[in-house]
Order: sequence, then C-alpha cells, then structure tokens
Amino acid sequence: MAMLPLGLLGDGEVGEIVAVAGADQKTGAARAEDMGLRIGKRVLMLNNGAGPLLVKVDESRIAIDRGVAMKIKVRTA
Repeated sequence: MAMLPLGLLGDGEVGEIVAVAGADQKTGAARAEDMGLRIGKRVLMLNNGAGPLLVKVDESRIAIDRGVAMKIKVRTA
C-alpha cells in the first residue's frame, strides 16, 4: 500500500485518508475536515484536472483546492 497526497490520485482512484496536516488550526485542511474529509474516510477521485479537485466522500461530491489536497495524505490499495 502506498501513501501519497490526495492531489496525486488519478481519476477513478480510491484512497483512504490517513492524515490531514494542519487540521489543528483553522486552515484549509481544517475546513476540509469540517466538510467530511476525515481520517478513515474513503475518497474517490472524480476529476483531477486543472483547477480544484472533485472527490466523492460517502454520498457527497466535494471540490477541494489543490494546495489543501496536497496536505491530505491517503493510502491506496
């Protein structure tokens, strides 16, 4: 299993969130946790093109800034 930033997942790839850097402060990463991007959640990358990323968590689709996505570490299968 590889660990990498969420921003490096390709379209259609799935990862499990294992760490969110800066979640203890009111940063973009902390707001990501407020949107449901928490440790243990599985995320599906819907679109990793130019601009913000689009991911699916549970039944929600969430747009994430690329800088914030690079602070979220995921484990791939």
